[in-house]
Amino acid sequence: MSDRTGEYISGLFAREDELLASLREEADRTGLPPIAISSDEGRLLQVLLSSIQARSVLEVGTLGGYSAIWMARVLPADGLLVSIEIETAHARFAERYIERAGLAERVEVRVGRAIDVLPSFDGQKFDAMFIDADKEPLVTYFEWGLRLVRPGGLIIADNALWGGRVYDDSADDEKTRAVREFNRRLATDPRVLGIIVPTHDGVAVGVVR
Repeated sequence: MSDRTGEYISGLFAREDELLASLREEADRTGLPPIAISSDEGRLLQVLLSSIQARSVLEVGTLGGYSAIWMARVLPADGLLVSIEIETAHARFAERYIERAGLAERVEVRVGRAIDVLPSFDGQKFDAMFIDADKEPLVTYFEWGLRLVRPGGLIIADNALWGGRVYDDSADDEKTRAVREFNRRLATDPRVLGIIVPTHDGVAVGVVR
């Protein structure tokens, strides 16, 4: 997607409000990794969650809370978004902005490695899972998504195009191989109906059968 196309879509559908703009500015200023989703992806997440009337969401990778705020804003008042973050400092940053957004009752941030935290949800069912974290365990996250998301729910992952490296034959590092394998499984596993939406860096979307 061209920069002008992205700017048009974001300007029309996904303008940041003051709080989100402040979050992004402080995150940049204080050195959080510049890897938060784009605002148009935030709106895409809202549309997807609203389309299935989501009440419960599991997020893998909180960072500064930017995506959590976009998603929690379309959950009902008694809805819940649980977000997993490995870095304590990032989690505290996110909680501060989630509080400012008036969403503390709807968002819970759990600190720890996702690979260690996910088993604690075994037996629960979420309406959706959003994956935006380390790439090497993506296939494991995919399997947990199939285990934890209800039939008709969504498994969503950011960076499905991985800066174009997924279709660059010369790219053969571990992260790229993991993204490719996640995409392959999303395309071929009979337990899910999937596609990649080529917005920003690619958003993988799968409906659990």
